[in-house]
Amino acid sequence: MNILILTGSPRRGGNTDLLAEAFAKGASTNHRVDIVSVGDYKVNPCMGCNACFKNDANACCQKDDMPVIYNKLAQADMLVIASPVYFYGLSAQLKTIIDRCHNPIRNTFHIGKAALLLVGAATLPELFDSIVTQYRLCLNFFNIEDAGQVLVRGAKDKGDIKNTNALKEAYELGLSV
Repeated sequence: MNILILTGSPRRGGNTDLLAEAFAKGASTNHRVDIVSVGDYKVNPCMGCNACFKNDANACCQKDDMPVIYNKLAQADMLVIASPVYFYGLSAQLKTIIDRCHNPIRNTFHIGKAALLLVGAATLPELFDSIVTQYRLCLNFFNIEDAGQVLVRGAKDKGDIKNTNALKEAYELGLSV
């Protein structure tokens, strides 16, 4: 499989990156893995104008880096969403990418599986509930299989994730796909 990991953390080498790298290490034993830090791309938020529905190429009227991301999504068999959780939601950088999939070009993607990797500083049991709900709605809408989730609480400072079992869990999830 071609596995695309979209990481939404603007903090390089932080807990989200470490989690994504652990997953990638496991998955790369049997698959091709591409880790994309979405913060490296200039992507504007969706304006809801629906211009992409009105032209044959499904081109967005905005001129930014989203065509690069669309190309990567088009080549993926599996998508992994890796995000820090700052305030009970995905990072703004990652949410912008997801919202730009309000484009009929998404119907050309062949993603059959997805996984979710989340890291939050809080330890509340319901910390990830809203994100998991949104994730499941997307899986249902696109008929995508959930390959698994690694949800890490209590990892605030850079490197805190090393004091948990999460990197091992992410590696094993990567191996299992």
